[in-house]
Amino acid sequence: MPSAEAGPVEVRLAGIGDEAAADLAGQIGAVAELGWHRLELRTVGGTPVADLDEDAFRRAVRRLEAAGTSVVGVASKIGDWSRPVTGDFAVDVRELEILARRCAVLGARLVRVMSYPRGGLGGPEWGRRSRARLRELARRAEDHGLVLAHENCAGWAGDRADRMLDLVTGIDSPALRLLFDIGNGVAHGYPPLPMLREVVSHVVHVHVKDARAGAGGEVVFVPPGEGEARVAECLEVLFRNGYGGVLSIEPHVRLRPHLESGTADRDAFVACGRALERLIARTAITSGTPR
Repeated sequence: MPSAEAGPVEVRLAGIGDEAAADLAGQIGAVAELGWHRLELRTVGGTPVADLDEDAFRRAVRRLEAAGTSVVGVASKIGDWSRPVTGDFAVDVRELEILARRCAVLGARLVRVMSYPRGGLGGPEWGRRSRARLRELARRAEDHGLVLAHENCAGWAGDRADRMLDLVTGIDSPALRLLFDIGNGVAHGYPPLPMLREVVSHVVHVHVKDARAGAGGEVVFVPPGEGEARVAECLEVLFRNGYGGVLSIEPHVRLRPHLESGTADRDAFVACGRALERLIARTAITSGTPR
């Protein structure tokens, strides 16, 4: 792990575009308005990247190239809240194979994954099956030059640093690393900062969101810096440890895709991007202007 005296790091910013607009033109326009020109792709026209037909995918590639917008990674459904560990593993394998081909075209290496809901299993069996699946997926990803970035969200290792470390150190593959979502701790009931300190040396990608507890315990998502996730302090931990990946906003302030609630909102997306820029500007250990 880099020391706390690590030098300034370059800050690269992106966003999960379908929270700004369902259509790709709108997604590209939102990050262009921010001056970032980077997208993390999850859906295009409401369809996950792996499920696009070939013509739709080729059109998306042409539009991205024409706009000069790069893709920093793809948010897959592998191991997510919709796919319990008792489900058909072939579905995940097939998605990874499709994304391997498409990421090669997009020039992206990162694929977001999770570690499977339990599907009614007890803890030990849940963990055994989740690790076995991710080990096989990491082997396949390594063959394709991809990196699976496991998010602190749904699944066996979703809310525990010890299990995340068990995954990356136990599987011991360069194709399996961690994606840290700063706001997920508030939503899932744990403080994000202590977790980040434990796992930071394995983090290759970051989602930025913020949240606070609302009336009746409901979680309310808010622009970065306005909630309880201690976003600025998390950024300092990342930068002090030499984090060199992308900060990708996933605001959830209008759209929460996993709950199928809300609608994409470009203005809210851009406002969250500006809020992140202001936080970074106040973090003295970064170098220069984000880009």
